Amino acid sequence: MKNFIKILILLVVFSTNVIAQQEQQRGLVGSDNWLELWTEFTPETLEYNENTEIIAGNITEDITLYKAHTYLLVGNVFVTNNAILSIEPGTVIKGDFESKATLTITKGAGIIAEGTITDPIVFTSNKSVKKAGDWGGIVILGDGFTNKSGESFAASLYPEIEAYDYNHTKYGGESLKRNSGYLSYVRVEYAGGKAIKSNETNALLLAGVGAETTINNIMVSYSEGNSITVIGGEVNLDKMISFRAKNIDFNFDYGTKSQINNSLALRSPYVSYAFGDSKCIRVASYINEGVDFSKDGTEVVATNMTLLTDTDDLNYAINSGLVRESIYVGENTSFKIESSVISGFAKALLLNENIAINDVNLSRIQFKNVLFNNFGEHVFSEKNNYNKDLENWYANPYFSNTYSKTSHSLLFKGLNNSRNRDYRLRVDEKVVMNNNLRSTK
Repeated sequence: MKNFIKILILLVVFSTNVIAQQEQQRGLVGSDNWLELWTEFTPETLEYNENTEIIAGNITEDITLYKAHTYLLVGNVFVTNNAILSIEPGTVIKGDFESKATLTITKGAGIIAEGTITDPIVFTSNKSVKKAGDWGGIVILGDGFTNKSGESFAASLYPEIEAYDYNHTKYGGESLKRNSGYLSYVRVEYAGGKAIKSNETNALLLAGVGAETTINNIMVSYSEGNSITVIGGEVNLDKMISFRAKNIDFNFDYGTKSQINNSLALRSPYVSYAFGDSKCIRVASYINEGVDFSKDGTEVVATNMTLLTDTDDLNYAINSGLVRESIYVGENTSFKIESSVISGFAKALLLNENIAINDVNLSRIQFKNVLFNNFGEHVFSEKNNYNKDLENWYANPYFSNTYSKTSHSLLFKGLNNSRNRDYRLRVDEKVVMNNNLRSTK
């Protein structure tokens, strides 16, 4: 703790010069609103053509799905034998409700699903009245690094799986740079379906995926479980959207080395679970046993993130236990978030109870140039609950973090259009914040 206090004093001494420097723009960035045209914030209003083709069983050779057809995905579909699944822009694939359908790209296989801003690829439910968890989701498995001991299988993460498909769920290895494919301008709706045998479900699961895989402009809406989970590997994510997930928006675990940039998590207190792990970002190095502690833990860098709770009565939602922390960090983990906006949560950050508050751990858990909006206190530990020392640490001007109480309608450029929302900060953000600024402690 003495070292912690010494560092805090040094930061105070040097902070004047730091805050004089130009800050990088916070939250979502872009000369244009990159959410426009391809996203959908009211997917329940859309109707798609009846399916004309069925996809079931294993895909063992290269195949292309065409926009001219509407596809029904039935059961657990595995792309195997180093095959490539290609999907044309504008193609619609419906996940079957009865079989809790999943699509899995196995180790060595690949997917090329590159939609366009005017013709996104859509994965959705085949139900007429759609709900979260109608179908399983998309799984991409690679042979990248994990910190698990022994061979790794994703079988327990499926809604249902037969014994003969178990081997298809293998992932992990040493090929960090492998390319599992390209996903761009893709919407995944109403996935994350659960069943009795499943431990955890995800709308999009990336396990052991290599750094040469391209994943950007992805919108996951109404997931019953996690929106996006990254296990191991070295995959980078750009322009990701998680909309009204019931559980975690962005989940990183088991030794992944990931970067996530220019991305949005938008939560609703009346949709998200009010218990368990439900939060915007969870960064951990393990969930339970089966980990090789001699291997590196999880390392995540998040930049230009916008993490929001969308509600008209935030105080009621917090007091009712419907809104909890925005970010959770586990032990033996590195997490850095910069130039971001976090607004409307009971806590901004919750640290695992085993994380000691010292200079080593504080160097691994960093918040820089972050706007904290509509909070009371911000930083908590599972062990000590609210931690004043941590609060003062992150509030130091050296880190250029800002604290305000501003409505989302004033803070962001355009939220009235349900089709083309704009979650970039207003040009006059400094005026808005200065008018509502809360003094740092």
